[in-house]
Amino acid sequence: MAVPTVNAVINFSTGPAFAQAMILDQGILGTNVLADSAAVIVDVSDQINRIETRRGRNALADQFQTGTLTLRIVDQNGDFNPQNVSGPYYELLTPMKKVQITATFLGVTYPIFSGFITSYVTTYPKEADADVAYTTIQAVDAFRLAQNAQISTVTGATAGNLSGTRINQILDQISWPASMRDIDAGLTTMQADPGTNRTSLAAMQTVTDSEYGALYVDASGSFVFQDRNVTAGSIGATPTVFTDTGAGIRYSDAAWILNDVLIFNKATITRVGGTAQVAQNAASIEKYFLHSYFLDNLLMQTDAVALDYAQAYVASRAETSIRVDAITLDLYTPNYDAGIIAALDLEFFDPITVSTAQPGGSTLTKTLQIFGVANTITPNSFKTTFTTLEPVLDAFILNNSVYGTLDNNVLSY
Repeated sequence: MAVPTVNAVINFSTGPAFAQAMILDQGILGTNVLADSAAVIVDVSDQINRIETRRGRNALADQFQTGTLTLRIVDQNGDFNPQNVSGPYYELLTPMKKVQITATFLGVTYPIFSGFITSYVTTYPKEADADVAYTTIQAVDAFRLAQNAQISTVTGATAGNLSGTRINQILDQISWPASMRDIDAGLTTMQADPGTNRTSLAAMQTVTDSEYGALYVDASGSFVFQDRNVTAGSIGATPTVFTDTGAGIRYSDAAWILNDVLIFNKATITRVGGTAQVAQNAASIEKYFLHSYFLDNLLMQTDAVALDYAQAYVASRAETSIRVDAITLDLYTPNYDAGIIAALDLEFFDPITVSTAQPGGSTLTKTLQIFGVANTITPNSFKTTFTTLEPVLDAFILNNSVYGTLDNNVLSY
């Protein structure tokens, strides 16, 4: 049975880049990072006891959250004792060192998590002898670094910048490498930066909200900014099909849910210097009661664009239907190559279709976008869980009415 080979690497160098340092006359241009000494990079794959990763979007906050890693290592030599003067990592075991998890399958290596160590916790299991310790490494992705970086002004951030330009300007302000960015140009023009004291993450999220886009850190450690055409339009791509009937990729569990958590039938959107723009859906309010959404201090240039945002939000959220809350894949399933590749390759906003046979011969089927990826890995198991949602902005609304005039039969003001 073919299964992925999991790799865990700790990079004890400083700085955000995960590549090996390149000393002059050595290394590979475009791959390595110029430095005056080689980084200490160690492979701890053969010491892994358990790996847990979690990356994704908070559905209620409508924002991606900081990705996390828990990496438990079996330490038989005291290597991860920071006071072991003869240990190989003496004086290197400090917070904010880099760690990467990858998985290799059929000759292809896929990133699973790239981040920065926040803590090392050593425990001594009762069932083990005194010569064995567990060191549990906790790590976070680059969202945490942006949260820690306070800014006030943003160089070059003048009125008329597109949202992608503004994201790049903020990343420049905190000296984030250009090689670790995947930034769309954006569709919404911004006001001049307000020049207030805030975190660089908060500044980027304000721009992202103004665009109705998405900001996250991918599995390789790069900041990704996607405009609303991508966040909404990708649902129209060919989906990966998961089913329990044999007509697609098998899964080990699917959780279907029908609730009111994602219903919003009144939205109030306010830009800096503007007046509150309100959209509501009377039929939805009558059916589900009032579910309100507020967002202020956005940076779009006109109230008309703020109203478009409010209208689009309500039009996309006024109704609800059953959806797959999460789907779990067991990568140790026999003859599961397609499932393994899907688990390792699918990323945020990729569309998937899930079908589940129901008692009495009926079927639940839904096409959704991936909004979260979690992995639990041990020496003898590998499970991937995708959390899913409907698009944050309905593609039909985007293509037919947003940033124009919405049908008054859909919305009332």
